[in-house]
Amino acid sequence: ARAPAPARERRAKSRVRDGGASRTRRTRDAATRALIAPTDALGVWTAVLACGAFGLWAEKRPWGANAGGAPLVSTLAALALANAGIMPTDAPTYGMINGFLLPLAVPMLLFTADVRRVLRGSARLLPCFVVGALGTTLGTLGAFAAVPMTALGAEGWKMASALMARHIGGAVNFVAVANALEMTPNIMAAGLAADNLMNALYFMGLFALAKGVMPKTRDGGDVDARESQGDGDVALDTVALVEGEGAGEPFSALRASYALAVAASVGYAAKLISAALNLRGMDIPIITLITVVLATAIPRRLGALAGSGEALATLVMQAFFVAVGASGSITHMLTTAPSLFVFSCLQVAIHLAFLLAVGKALRFDKANALLASNACVGGPTTAAAMASAKNWKSLVVPAMLVGVLGYTVATFLGIAFGKTVLARM
Repeated sequence: ARAPAPARERRAKSRVRDGGASRTRRTRDAATRALIAPTDALGVWTAVLACGAFGLWAEKRPWGANAGGAPLVSTLAALALANAGIMPTDAPTYGMINGFLLPLAVPMLLFTADVRRVLRGSARLLPCFVVGALGTTLGTLGAFAAVPMTALGAEGWKMASALMARHIGGAVNFVAVANALEMTPNIMAAGLAADNLMNALYFMGLFALAKGVMPKTRDGGDVDARESQGDGDVALDTVALVEGEGAGEPFSALRASYALAVAASVGYAAKLISAALNLRGMDIPIITLITVVLATAIPRRLGALAGSGEALATLVMQAFFVAVGASGSITHMLTTAPSLFVFSCLQVAIHLAFLLAVGKALRFDKANALLASNACVGGPTTAAAMASAKNWKSLVVPAMLVGVLGYTVATFLGIAFGKTVLARM
């Protein structure tokens, strides 16, 4: 006789629970069987630091740079080692990286985020950047509606929100939004891999569009040609801005210790505020807000720590990408990354097309528009590198500053748009 409906439902729920428990047991068993045991802290740290160093080394080689740079190389190296049974897929060390080290990295990347200086120094690129950020938002909306991400389930809107933040700010914003929305490591690793592959194609296309382009002055002249002939006003402004932010200073153990102390203090304050206001998962957005306020209030003091702080933050972010890769599954990545790659391509294509179309209508300088797009999609470092490579001397610092502005606002925009719009689609 057929069992009553309530009994069938109870058995179905029991099977779901048993399936979830068995998957959890398999994950734990795989971690336990790894050559490096999850409880072997020194062994896990050795693997994490080695993968991070390998990524930074590879980035200096043409093949590593073309493959997506240090973050992707380190992620894929850890993914391969974990799936080969060398690194554990789950370990207390990974939790320490996410819970302790990552909150230290965010403030150290924002020590130069003096809002007044950023807005003043990036004035030439600011209108283009605003249009570019709007283009990313429209691209996210269009791609989310057009590209089915059924393999992600309920994580789909979270990934779209994180990629939106990524393409307004940078990788640190992707990480901040992913953590705030509690995205699973498997999904995060697939998103990072797909997006880095898209970025490689994007930068090739962007440099092709920039071929033969030079920034113009209001009277139509070539501003950088004028500088090379002796008009050094813009160059002097650039030097002043760089000196004001403390960028380019050599690494100092003393300044690095100050940077760590400030970052830890900001992180602890954010944790207390998050707990007091019951804002679960919002530690990093609160850290961002506190750091921006401090960088604006005491720009010289924090700016002096920027060089050493950013060096430390780079190492921490490498450790984070390794932890994400080690927690991932190659099978899961192969099934989810293709749709995420298509999503990222469509999202950024809409962003760039919108920016160039609006820029043409509003008569934006093409060099400004292309650099603003780079600042959105790549971040401050790649934008400044492009300006330098193209010999757009007058735009190197504005490109860096508008990228820092992206770091400042992208996390909040991604979370807000995700929760209010994407989650309801």
